[in-house]
Amino acid sequence: MNIENHPCFNAKMRGKYGRVHLPVAPRCNIQCNYCDRKYDCVNESRPGVTSAVLTPRQAMAYLEYVLEEVKNISVVGIAGPGDPFANPDETMETLRLTRERYPEMILCLATNGLGIGPYIDELAELNVSHVTITLNAVDPEIGSQLYSFVRHGKKVLGPGAGFDVLLEKQLEAIIRLKEKNVTTKVNTIIVPGINETHIETVAEKMADLRVDILNCIPFYPNKGAKFAHLEEPSKEAVAAIRKKAARHIPQMYHCKRCRADAVGILGQENGCAVNEKLQECSQLPEILGETRPYVAVASLEGVLVNQKLGKAEELFIYGRRDNGEIYFVETRKTPEPGGGLQRWEDLGKLLTDCRALMVAGIGDNPRRVLSKKKIDILELDGMIEEAAEAVFEGHSMNFMVRRDIEACNKRHPMAGMGCM
Repeated sequence: MNIENHPCFNAKMRGKYGRVHLPVAPRCNIQCNYCDRKYDCVNESRPGVTSAVLTPRQAMAYLEYVLEEVKNISVVGIAGPGDPFANPDETMETLRLTRERYPEMILCLATNGLGIGPYIDELAELNVSHVTITLNAVDPEIGSQLYSFVRHGKKVLGPGAGFDVLLEKQLEAIIRLKEKNVTTKVNTIIVPGINETHIETVAEKMADLRVDILNCIPFYPNKGAKFAHLEEPSKEAVAAIRKKAARHIPQMYHCKRCRADAVGILGQENGCAVNEKLQECSQLPEILGETRPYVAVASLEGVLVNQKLGKAEELFIYGRRDNGEIYFVETRKTPEPGGGLQRWEDLGKLLTDCRALMVAGIGDNPRRVLSKKKIDILELDGMIEEAAEAVFEGHSMNFMVRRDIEACNKRHPMAGMGCM
């Protein structure tokens, strides 16, 4: 592994080596006033956008394909579409699996820095050599204008208190990353009228902390964001800001505002085949080689996958015979509503022999609890027999996946909020 081959941190490598971002982190723990995250707009190129979200093992199937089909990939990174450490379990499992299977790869992360602290020691052990933190201000009066809220632990903090906590965690993280010899980049969004005259101060502070490189990214107005009414700073203004910042710390000038599912050389769009593979892998069951004999289904009548988990008073259990035949085993009564997270813990105990749970809909809490018990959660519409066969055989379920959100087919200009 040659860490100099990172195309984002080393401009000389930007046309020679590429990267792949694995979109395994959909949740975010802060709300930036310039941010509007989307998930399935294939024609929009900016951070926070992806065509699909993968689980860690789905990401490994996708990564295997990318490394076979796309040349000169030197970096595997996680940049969202939310924040890696609002999704720490998925992020860390993906990094562990990648390091185990591809020990030569550069591992990289882009984060807001709020939640990374508890994981820095393991990140260093995994040789995650490059980390980017988006830090937009070091002055509380300015910083409090940039965020609507910060979710820290179980508390949701407003702009003032939230920024204080965010900045504290960001500075702590940078210090510890440098102590671990992790190459550290800071992204700072140039937001007109908010922090544009403050960025040289940020640069000075980052230089004091031994940050390796600063990426001053021009704000782009995103429809739906609080700052959508602001105008993008001019090229001349951006150049002047970078010139001042460069007095203190090296600058990145070749940022392409990469998507959370970007693949290949910086600036190149993902090809159709890559996008199709991403969608396919997002529907792969995670139970190949699994020894648990059954799948559980939320169904109104035992024929279709057509019930949301929260409404299901019982689950239908199915198995597969040696000849491939799918057969009904039994029904199991679900725990009574009203128990909070304990309800889903109890359900997990009822499904210890089930490799997957197929539902028409599921909330964040049961998904999180059951996923930790390694039960593959599949939101589907269709025949139980077809779905169960796909689970046991490890086939794609793209033809059955629920599509509650229509994909955006409009052309969008590039926007920007930070990148790897």
